[in-house]
Amino acid sequence: MLRLMTLRSDDQFNTTVYTLDDRFRGVFGTRRVLFMNPADIERLGLKVGDLVTATSVANDGVTRAVTALRVTTYDIPKGCAAATTRVQPAHSLWHHAEGSFVPAAKAIPIRVHVSHDGQRPACR
Repeated sequence: MLRLMTLRSDDQFNTTVYTLDDRFRGVFGTRRVLFMNPADIERLGLKVGDLVTATSVANDGVTRAVTALRVTTYDIPKGCAAATTRVQPAHSLWHHAEGSFVPAAKAIPIRVHVSHDGQRPACR
């Protein structure tokens, strides 16, 4: 299991994305990227460039998954992953901070596996 955080990127204002490039992180032509620590990529048997599915870990009986995310190395703590707001479908409404009820979009528990079904993103 990894702890997924959502982040904003270059050419993005709130959830509006203006280009497919994120020059801050060296990503061009897509926003469907899952940033991971190199040790986690190796531990999970993945390779840079693999297309993976991120599925949230929840015990409410609802499957929340985001497919066709490209594995990319990033300087992030082991056990964590990061992605732009494209992964919001993995976030459940009940997963929020205690007291304030702010969505806990910086700590979504997920499992990652290679997408074997050949699914490609509906939008880039």
